[in-house]
Amino acid sequence: MAANGRTELLLLLMSVSVHRCTVEGLKVQSNNGNENGLVNQQANSLAMVNIPVPVNSIPVAPAAVMTQPRRVTGWKLSEEQACRDDLTRICPKHTWSNNLAVLECLQDRKEETEISVDCNHLLWNYKLNLTTDPKFESVAVEVCKTTISEIKECAEEDRGKGYLVSCLVDHRGNISEYQCHQYITKMTSIIFSDYKLICGFVDKCREDINRLHCGSINVGDKDINSQGEVIACLEKALVHEAEQQGQAHPIREECKRSIMRVAELSSDDFHLDRYLYFSCRADRERFCENTQAGEGKVYKCLFNHKFEDAMSEKCRDALTTRQKLIAQDYKVSYSLTKACKADLRKYRCNLDNNLPRAREARLSYLLLCLESAVHRGRTVTGDCQGEMHEYRRMLMEDFSLSPEIVLHCRGDIEAHCSGLHRKGRTLHCLMRVGRGDKGNPVDGLCQSALQALVQSADPGSDYRIDRALNEACESVIQTACKHIRNGDPMILSCLMEHLYTEKMVEDCEHRLLELQYFISRDWKLDPILYKKCHGDAGRLCHAHGWNETSEMIPPGAVFSCLYRHAYRTEEQGRRLSRDCKVEVQRILHQRALDVKLDPDLQKRCMTDLGKWCSDKTDTGQELECLQDHLEELLSACREVVGNLTELESEDIHIEALLIRACDPVIQAHCHDVADNQVDTSDLMECLVQNKHQREMNDKCSVGVTHFQLIQMKDFRFSYKFKMACKEDVLKLCPNIKKKVDVVICLSSTVRNDTLQDLKEQRVSLKCRKQLRVEELEMSEDIRLEPDLYDSCKADIGRLCSSVTFGNAQMIECLKEAKKQLTQRCHRRVFKLQEVEMLDPELDYQLMRVCKQMIKRFCSDADAKNMLQCLKQNKNSELMDPKCKQMITKRQITQNTDFRLNPVLRKACKADIPKFCQPILNKASDDSELEGQVIGCLKLKYADQRLSPDCEDQIRVILQESALDYRLDPQLQIHCSDEISRLCSEEAAAQEQAGQVEECLKFNLLKIKQDSCKKEVLNMLKESKADIFVDPVLHTACALDLKHHCAAVTPGRGRQMSCLIESLQDKRVRLQPECKKRLQDRIDMWSYAAKVAPAEGFSDLAMQVMTSPSKNYILLIMAVGVMALFLFGLLCGRITRSVTRELKDR
Repeated sequence: MAANGRTELLLLLMSVSVHRCTVEGLKVQSNNGNENGLVNQQANSLAMVNIPVPVNSIPVAPAAVMTQPRRVTGWKLSEEQACRDDLTRICPKHTWSNNLAVLECLQDRKEETEISVDCNHLLWNYKLNLTTDPKFESVAVEVCKTTISEIKECAEEDRGKGYLVSCLVDHRGNISEYQCHQYITKMTSIIFSDYKLICGFVDKCREDINRLHCGSINVGDKDINSQGEVIACLEKALVHEAEQQGQAHPIREECKRSIMRVAELSSDDFHLDRYLYFSCRADRERFCENTQAGEGKVYKCLFNHKFEDAMSEKCRDALTTRQKLIAQDYKVSYSLTKACKADLRKYRCNLDNNLPRAREARLSYLLLCLESAVHRGRTVTGDCQGEMHEYRRMLMEDFSLSPEIVLHCRGDIEAHCSGLHRKGRTLHCLMRVGRGDKGNPVDGLCQSALQALVQSADPGSDYRIDRALNEACESVIQTACKHIRNGDPMILSCLMEHLYTEKMVEDCEHRLLELQYFISRDWKLDPILYKKCHGDAGRLCHAHGWNETSEMIPPGAVFSCLYRHAYRTEEQGRRLSRDCKVEVQRILHQRALDVKLDPDLQKRCMTDLGKWCSDKTDTGQELECLQDHLEELLSACREVVGNLTELESEDIHIEALLIRACDPVIQAHCHDVADNQVDTSDLMECLVQNKHQREMNDKCSVGVTHFQLIQMKDFRFSYKFKMACKEDVLKLCPNIKKKVDVVICLSSTVRNDTLQDLKEQRVSLKCRKQLRVEELEMSEDIRLEPDLYDSCKADIGRLCSSVTFGNAQMIECLKEAKKQLTQRCHRRVFKLQEVEMLDPELDYQLMRVCKQMIKRFCSDADAKNMLQCLKQNKNSELMDPKCKQMITKRQITQNTDFRLNPVLRKACKADIPKFCQPILNKASDDSELEGQVIGCLKLKYADQRLSPDCEDQIRVILQESALDYRLDPQLQIHCSDEISRLCSEEAAAQEQAGQVEECLKFNLLKIKQDSCKKEVLNMLKESKADIFVDPVLHTACALDLKHHCAAVTPGRGRQMSCLIESLQDKRVRLQPECKKRLQDRIDMWSYAAKVAPAEGFSDLAMQVMTSPSKNYILLIMAVGVMALFLFGLLCGRITRSVTRELKDR
């Protein structure tokens, strides 16, 4: 293998910078001075490696050491008599001209091939001279002149101490000069061929080498195969020391650093780890023949095949030692260090190099730090995550890579798990012992070591990291979980959902429960739960970050805290977010299958389980047994069982055994409820109603009866509702049994009393408060309103099949598709909208999406005026975009029918029947008027005929619809085609600011549909009455209004007339944009007057006043009036004289 064909040795080349040594005074011992002394003071180092340099830069060796006179630059190893025979026998002839190729050929020869002692000694001295000649630096200065000037650190190094070359090695990745790069690369293989050539290594580890009997430091033995064994011996001793904790010989700290540094430097190319190279040479050819050396690729390939049957034991041991070193210091892995370098710096995972090596400096610290960043949603590069995945899988495959497990679990391994070393089997055996499945569980230290390893490896985020689980569950995943992306965290959840089903296999069941036992002890190890709940955990449970721990709040206590908050009402305290609550429910469903998966329950109820439930061996029966003996349990156990029972009353799926037992009944009579994921209380109600069906088996019947009895013991939530409203129900709703019907009955009573302004409400205050909680919860899910749900079930399947229940999403879907609903469903949705508009707090989607905005803008507003408050602050810069979008939806709904706008309905109570009675006569009580009444009021607003209160409300609607065409239902109905044809780009804009209306006005002459043209003309007419309803014109003329019309009262077209007069007054200079926009409007109004003649005197007067020929028209009218007056006066005189003549007769 040619040296110039190797991959970059980036980390290896950092060697000299860390282990700098002074080469002055180094002397080479020779045991054959007559034949081999020629190399002791070799000539030019670069000449030996065949890199040409200027002659004046070559340090020439004394002639005494030469075997014969020759040119220094032409000296060849192949010409030396000591190695000629070996060279001829071992090395191809084409390598003879290159000294380094000869050296590499002889170094990397097969183990059984030997070379002569003289040749061995010649090679040794040749390499030693290359690494210790102080004149070598001057050659580097000449060859790397440009590089040294470019690298500031190297240019500042002191000369003559050997530091310059060290610096160049450190910065090899930045060297662009070919000769300089080649020179530095070739030096690395020379240094690592013998531990005694590694700068400073011998001095720092001399005592440890002798004490550990790792070999001699004398130069006498120079067998190249034995040199790597010295370092390998020290590495094994270092690993053994970590696993023994005080029982092994302690290696000195400076030697430890040197050992780890050597391992780090050899992480690039496996050729540089001489012991591993010779141990795995055959295995490399067998498994990694096509893997190119360099960048740690051969190491990774061999690691992946470590447990193959064909792998030799010697190579497997060498690889394990290397992995253990990586576990102690991640920098021993070239690929991991390179891939994660930027992320380590970004997330501050790097430690101070001056600190002693501690647990935090190990691979586990790196994994925990970077995994914490990933779980917090931070960005970690794909290459780094790929490397992390490889090493997490490595930790799960081989327990021996964790020294704490080797130290603390040795007894359990020997007693229960011997002979299961490969592919993670020992680790899973220990997990099974830890669960207590083999008698007494492991001790606390071993348990903690296992828990720490599971957290470091984090198999919950990707099941493939656990090789034993992956192999055992492959068939289950392919059948039951094939719809989930490979490697997705939901795979583990899917496997848990199929636990104890016909799709589960026994081996997978065991491996899954063994892993879940430890994941359940730390809520952070379930990545989905952590993602959805880490905010709630910090807010409610004072939990720490992903890789932080606290003795005050152990990880197991956090989940207990979460599920205590999962079902709280507002009166009981702060609650979980919905997403977090869903995940908590999922975990509770899974843990109910095995009490050992609930750490809190197992810990508090260990005594009671043994006392009352020792014969309940079937899966899932333990909790049922504890519930049966609730009164007899110890207080700590009774508390935790009571909490779980309370949760079951709201989520029957926690009672997994009951669900499994009742599957035939569910399929026969309750499948609609189950398939549609209806609230689990409905499922229990269904089971109760079908309790005597023939499909009901004994187990299901006993389970349903058991559940009813447990609810009688402590049904806390329902009890609170009953206690709050008991008297009111007896008085107002005496014959109603269902809770939903009771809520509807009481809510109707409260609403009627409010509308009638009764001084004293018939429903008590405490019941109204609790009733409010029930109403709000009902608004969250359409299934909680049976009448609405039944009426719209067909529409849901037809229009909203892809929408999930909850968060009022289904109701919102029906609202958005209301034009396509069946009449029955449409009627119910319209009634619901009427109620929500009267009481916006019942609009769950509005309240949820705008929760923060309500706190910001409307904290003091009354619940009835919440939507009105949000509308007033809709255009604030601080308004959340999602909330703004929701407000717009509600405005669109309100503008379809005045009955959905309580404020407008109240303000225009007299105007609507006065001006719009024909429209009301055609209206239906349960369908929208599509904005006809509001359109009618708009026209009367333009005619200035509305009452002041109504005029104010219509002005607001006009202003809002002028900015967003979607708020004008009549415009949408009549102009939808024209908008698509003429104004498609404007309509597609995310933020509507009057673009569509302006486009329609501009393209008025191009509009083909008369109904649309009429709507646009109406818009123009409305803008005459008030400039504020024309946002484009108002914005353009804002300064002119301030300067020229400040004294004019807004409204009734006064400011518009002022602007027109200013435009016609040559003494007034309007802003160019205002002048242009105003002239456009006048032209449009002129056209509108031709197309749509005035409908009344006021309309005619407005057209005259806004006409560009206003003065001329007024003059003509004045002349006409004067002429008429004169004519009347003349006619009057004539008739008077005629009358007089008649009288005279």
